[in-house]
Amino acid sequence: MSPETSSPSWKLSFPHVVVATITSFLFGYHMGVVNEPLESISVDLGFSGNTLAEGLVVSMCLGGALVGSLFSGWVADGVGRRRAFQLCALPMIIGASISAMTKTFEGMLLGRLLVGTGMGLGPPVASLYVTEVSPAFVRGTYGSFIQIATCLGLIGALFIGIPVKEIAGWWRICFWISTIPAAILLVAMVFCAESPPWLYKRGRTEEAEAAFEKLLGGSHAQLALAELSKSDRGDDTDTVKISELLYGRHFKVVFIGSTLFALQQLSGINAVFYFSSTVFKSAGVPSTLANVFIGIANLTGSIIAMALMDKLGRKVLLLWSFFGMAISMALQAVAASSYIPGSGELYLSVGGMLLFVFNFALGAGPVPGLLLPEIFPSRIRAKAMAVCMSVHWVINFFVGLLFLRLLEKLGPQLLYTMFGTFCIMAVMFVKRNVVETKGKSLQEIEIALLPQD
Repeated sequence: MSPETSSPSWKLSFPHVVVATITSFLFGYHMGVVNEPLESISVDLGFSGNTLAEGLVVSMCLGGALVGSLFSGWVADGVGRRRAFQLCALPMIIGASISAMTKTFEGMLLGRLLVGTGMGLGPPVASLYVTEVSPAFVRGTYGSFIQIATCLGLIGALFIGIPVKEIAGWWRICFWISTIPAAILLVAMVFCAESPPWLYKRGRTEEAEAAFEKLLGGSHAQLALAELSKSDRGDDTDTVKISELLYGRHFKVVFIGSTLFALQQLSGINAVFYFSSTVFKSAGVPSTLANVFIGIANLTGSIIAMALMDKLGRKVLLLWSFFGMAISMALQAVAASSYIPGSGELYLSVGGMLLFVFNFALGAGPVPGLLLPEIFPSRIRAKAMAVCMSVHWVINFFVGLLFLRLLEKLGPQLLYTMFGTFCIMAVMFVKRNVVETKGKSLQEIEIALLPQD
């Protein structure tokens, strides 16, 4: 079969994608690492009972992540995708080591801030890199690896945190363990291919072809390079101004991207992740068990999404995912009302929450991070991702900060109804604004979506 009609082997790009998703594993791990040990940390570092201080230990990471994601586009475009991964691993190693060794509350915050910077820099670069190095026919499947790696990181953190109540100072080990995957990422990236579109944009055509050969095999490399030059409009060397993204000709795609991430967070997913154990505790389910259930629901949904991403397409998964989340929130709102007798309420609230996480993992979780690098033209791809991820972190930060306060003031029924309403808004938004990118090369998508000058 000629290269035009056959697909390149997925086996060549697979190891590169796996190395890139270590950032997502670390992201998930650090999201969950303080969940179980927070009590022990607060006792050991002398801020026990201070809820503001406990909240800071969780949200300091998010503050760092906002900074990291704001600069991610400039870093990824300036030094290349591989170096960007290595720059993301460094603060994660240093930050985790500081947190593991600290004797003070301030030291813990500094460590969390540094780790957060790496957490912010990693995911947008991973999304870019996976999109740019994957063959079109498996790009959706590979994009799902990012979500699966995040789930595995979360589950890993929960399991490693189990002995924290029995062994004094175990929380320090939890932080030390995270330096291992970060060090592997730092070293393994040396052997990975650089992103061909990035090399091409820099005028390094021969290196881009060599990278394509590494990723797709010799016969497909020239074809891929020819496709790249087809969508090249000669403006790639211009610097991208922020004004161009916020109200220039690229405003529409950046608006779609930012809104998708905003709706993903406003659905209440991170509130569920951060505070699931509190909700389960009130239903009489032990927190470790609750976290394991949440992890399993998340992983199952992600694996199904991986199987369906290149078959059904991104848009279908997004629509059904947000719709399912709205139904799940409705179940929880009903459970929180006074019309349901005792045990029925328990089953509805726990079932609703697990169903919510499962539906999230089917589409709303993995699709935005995959779809956005696909619909952004290569010239603005990294910077536009940085803008959208920053929106994600700002909303994530406020949801984390205000969830418990809102729960006290509004009560669960009204709060769950609000989250459900955002899910319905997301369904309407996706139906109107999202294009299908399944099976198309990045160049085909770019040519189809290019704003006409």
